[in-house]
Amino acid sequence: MSDLPQSADIVMRLMPYYLFVFGAIFGSFANVMILRWPKGESVVTPRSRCPACGHAIRWYDNVPILSWLILRGRCRDCQAKISWRYPLVELIMASLFSLAFLFVGWNWYLLEVLIFIFGLVTVSFIDFDHYLLPDKFTLTGIGIGLLGAFLDPERSFLDAAIGVFLGGGFLWAIAYFYFVFRKEEGMGGGDIKLLAWIGAVLGWKAIPFVIISSSLIGSVVGGLVALKQKKGLKTMIPFGPYLALGAVLYLFGGQWIASWYIHLFIPGVN
Repeated sequence: MSDLPQSADIVMRLMPYYLFVFGAIFGSFANVMILRWPKGESVVTPRSRCPACGHAIRWYDNVPILSWLILRGRCRDCQAKISWRYPLVELIMASLFSLAFLFVGWNWYLLEVLIFIFGLVTVSFIDFDHYLLPDKFTLTGIGIGLLGAFLDPERSFLDAAIGVFLGGGFLWAIAYFYFVFRKEEGMGGGDIKLLAWIGAVLGWKAIPFVIISSSLIGSVVGGLVALKQKKGLKTMIPFGPYLALGAVLYLFGGQWIASWYIHLFIPGVN
């Protein structure tokens, strides 16, 4: 019995590494979803194949991150290049899973955060490719966020519910007035539901930080893309990935900035 506390301490010390491995595995699955979901294809079958030669990828060539490095980014059978996006998604997911434990700790909310991170990374790359944020992710995420707030005694259901309405309502109002004045859509409904999902998981205090940080980062990236494409204000970029990035920044330290900012204008808010 005396060994149990020491064993538990060792497990906790190794947990970031365990979660890095699990994150890489889930990143590999996310790659399948990013590729197949928008096409309406099954994410379970058939097995992954090389898009160039059609050969099924062997299990030992499908180890997250490592296989791509060992094969030097090429198919074993036909030597066609394998996109660097695959190990990038796996590395991002693995790193965020590991960081989640360091910032959130070992509790029930960690499970919710891991699901949240998986969804954010997946929908971000789908949005990059297709300007699409699937409802099956965003609406399900809102539901999971509210359910988690209801079941977890350390979270506030009211805080999550206000986060949904504040996040979704803010972007809905922007989209509405943009349409009224410009007579064209300036923001998709997916972005509205994504910010509502973020509010459900992170609470209403996260919304100002996520909006400001994602707008700043998106503006910089949009400006650079506009210069490169020479399309000016007509340049289109997906906003979902920057909302997701703002949520991750809040989760990994931004909440202290957001709390300071809110208390500056609304003293006494807990």
